[in-house]
Amino acid sequence: MKELVTKWNSISLVKRIIAGLIIGIILGMVVPQFSVIGLLGQLFVGALKAVAPILVFFLVSGALCQHKEGKKTNMKTVVVLYLLGTFLAGTVAVIASFLFPVELTLTAGVEDVSAPSGVGEVLKTLFMNIVSNPIDAIANANYIGILSWAVLLGIALRKAGDGTKKAITDISDAISQCVRWIISCAPFGVMGLVFTTISEQGIDALLSYGHLILVLVGSMLFVALVVNPLITYIGIRKNPYPLVFKCLKDSGITAFFTRSSAANIPVNMNLCKELGLDKDTYSVSIPLGATINMGGAAVTISILALAATHTLGISVDFPTAIILCVLSAVSACGASGVAGGSLLLVPLACSLFGISNDLAMQVVGVGFIVGVIQDSCETALNSSTDVLYTAVAELSGHRKAQKQK
Repeated sequence: MKELVTKWNSISLVKRIIAGLIIGIILGMVVPQFSVIGLLGQLFVGALKAVAPILVFFLVSGALCQHKEGKKTNMKTVVVLYLLGTFLAGTVAVIASFLFPVELTLTAGVEDVSAPSGVGEVLKTLFMNIVSNPIDAIANANYIGILSWAVLLGIALRKAGDGTKKAITDISDAISQCVRWIISCAPFGVMGLVFTTISEQGIDALLSYGHLILVLVGSMLFVALVVNPLITYIGIRKNPYPLVFKCLKDSGITAFFTRSSAANIPVNMNLCKELGLDKDTYSVSIPLGATINMGGAAVTISILALAATHTLGISVDFPTAIILCVLSAVSACGASGVAGGSLLLVPLACSLFGISNDLAMQVVGVGFIVGVIQDSCETALNSSTDVLYTAVAELSGHRKAQKQK
């Protein structure tokens, strides 16, 4: 048995995940009534979501309390890249919507889902999350609140004794080990998640929305394979694709199946460590990216909002489209780190064109139908870009430092 486990672990995680994907598809089509298989996926995602908030809290506070005075980090550059990338993703989505206009067959439903009524409400929620009770923030996976309290605690502990600092570091290391154990079970979790999708949704349910899915996924692929490499090249001044593909493979694949940027934080932390990045930077930038680096969400918000205007025959001029790019970027930063979070911000974008909330919520209903693919691709883009931009910021800093010598 021990030899079997050793041989299993010797296979790369990506290959094991692909095997789980294939088995999940086959089981979902052959024995859809065996719903207990889907429990594996729920357990996997549940375990990651449970441990991620605690890990982030101790990683951030531990990194900051160990930070030495005068040591520079790349956080300013990372934040600029996050905001720029989200805005450019929204711009790509707007252009794609004009080139390939989508019309929807609006459906009833999702009346029980409440969406924010304006940018003011989104910002209010964002600020209230910052000052949320720290215990409540950890319990409810409020990563903005977790980050704010972890930063304050980490700064306050800089004058603590070495024993206290070491204890916090030891706790974060122990939690990180637990995360690695959970991630090693990813193939079984993916098998359960894919089984649930195929057995409950079926492939036929998605075919009727093929045009919309193609525009959504095509826009996200363009951002991942053209926009992000261009930004990376400007930063590092060499072939960007090895780094881009590394982030997509090691971060994007797991994020595609967990459909949660928050749940993928531990995976990204491990990838940053593998890339040899500065822990002082990535221990803060990765959790922050799961909250504000939402290029995929900006794509979803823009395309669904413009699909609503095309369906209703509303003319959209260029200045309004630019405003939508900004609005989708701001709204995306307020999207939650859970599956389907960006869809609830579609009515906010629709309000820019005078579309009623009732009609906008029907667009959200369509979003939930295509969410099996849309949300998976969105999360893969968001999460992999968190690592990519963190790496670009550091490598760009190294390049500039060498140039000045």
